Amino acid sequence: MKAKQKETIKSKSLAELQDLLAKAKEKQFNLLFKHSTTPLSNPLEIRVVRREIALLNTLINEKSAADGQSK
Repeated sequence: MKAKQKETIKSKSLAELQDLLAKAKEKQFNLLFKHSTTPLSNPLEIRVVRREIALLNTLINEKSAADGQSK
């Protein structure tokens, strides 16, 4: 993931991050399903999506912790 893309993701709200996470998990499921039936042309895409999911989970946890401390 490119630096500019990470910065735009970091500036999103908690609800938007959760929506992106759901879409990324669906994309990961579809990639894994396709890869199990026929080889993907770019299997490294699975790794990219997995890392995107990890980043989104991290940002969601940080934002929810920050909201919890401010209340």
